[in-house]
Amino acid sequence: MEKNFYSRRNFISGCAIMGSGFLFYPATIYSQQEKPKPIDQKVVNEFVKVAHTNLDRLKELLEAYPLLLNASWDWGGGDFETAIGAAGHMGHKEFAHYLISKGARYDIFVMTMLGKTRIVKTILDEYPELLHSQGPHGFTLLHHAEKGGEDGKELFTYFESKGLKEKHIKLYQ
Repeated sequence: MEKNFYSRRNFISGCAIMGSGFLFYPATIYSQQEKPKPIDQKVVNEFVKVAHTNLDRLKELLEAYPLLLNASWDWGGGDFETAIGAAGHMGHKEFAHYLISKGARYDIFVMTMLGKTRIVKTILDEYPELLHSQGPHGFTLLHHAEKGGEDGKELFTYFESKGLKEKHIKLYQ
């Protein structure tokens, strides 16, 4: 009897073999790409620093180095901060909106400062332990809500009702 190449078993086996090759294909391409050198740490440091105070310089640096958008700076001991994190704890809504418009990765702290009550409450409903998490430099969600001004009032009251009292937690002893 002649073996039928197009049997169900051969078809399924062939699909599994072909499919596994496609799983590794993107990783192979990525690993073969020439990666640029890391951005100079002085530039990263300046970018995060100006995100505290100077929107015009922030824009200049981001235009010159687009990959700075999500770069972070370690102020020491693992106190990492991004430009959008700086904008969040400083209460710079215009800075945060600009960075988000460029694709920055925002977090619960920035959303708190911007007064995104529905989003923040939804996250905390799913992960209530985040109520006590620390943002850059140990600033809490309560601090970020306060920096949000009128936009953060509802969240400020909500955090207090959930037992959050501290605006800042010391990172180092």
